[in-house]
Amino acid sequence: MTTAKDGISALRSLKNYLIFLKDAGYSEIPLETKWNPGSSRQRTPTQTLESSPPSSRKAMPPKTSNLTLDDVKKELGECTRCKLCEGRNTIVFGSGNPNADLVFVGEGPGADEDAQGLPFVGRAGQKLTDIIEKGMGLNRQEDTYICNIVKCRPPGNRDPEKDEIEACKPFLIKQINAIQPKVLVALGKPSASTLLGRNVAITKERGTWHEFQGIPLMLTFHPAYLLRAYTLENRQAVFSDMKQVLARLKS
Repeated sequence: MTTAKDGISALRSLKNYLIFLKDAGYSEIPLETKWNPGSSRQRTPTQTLESSPPSSRKAMPPKTSNLTLDDVKKELGECTRCKLCEGRNTIVFGSGNPNADLVFVGEGPGADEDAQGLPFVGRAGQKLTDIIEKGMGLNRQEDTYICNIVKCRPPGNRDPEKDEIEACKPFLIKQINAIQPKVLVALGKPSASTLLGRNVAITKERGTWHEFQGIPLMLTFHPAYLLRAYTLENRQAVFSDMKQVLARLKS
């Protein structure tokens, strides 16, 4: 039986979704259609950005790596390879579908992540969840995998330093190799710079495609940046970037 509380919750969810569409520049509600990103190991999510005819869907080749995320996590162990280990509570390895077609790579854990041992669970994490679920029509846990370039919280949430990144980067690469995603998304400047091996001007290069070990790589703003600079222009920019990601997943 539907209760008044259920009705209020549904109305609140609908309101939030309509606000998201308005922020993204929509003047009317888009038609929702079903699409399949081409992998039998995932459920078929609801596509809210654009539709694709069944004839355009292509089966993905099977994954070939024998490396698993459990192998990588076991090798990482109770890591003391850099000074970030000194102030951490928990190693934040990653979360999501170990066979995901889409992997988001962030910067490093914050206070909430350090406490819970999971990536993107604070305010920036909720914003990322909104982008994935409300904007892309995917399920965060089932359709994506999320990790960071460093697995321990930098003091004061500062950017990871070069030696810290170098100590952790081999494990990030092994995570990506174990998952073998179809698309990577770098969230923010530190992630983009680490994956591309050069200094990235994220405000100039977001929305552009690159490659990491043969995998298409999209650069976009970090959700924390959206919270700090919550403008219509920035929100529409990220929405446009994710629209490109969805199109690449279907190709």
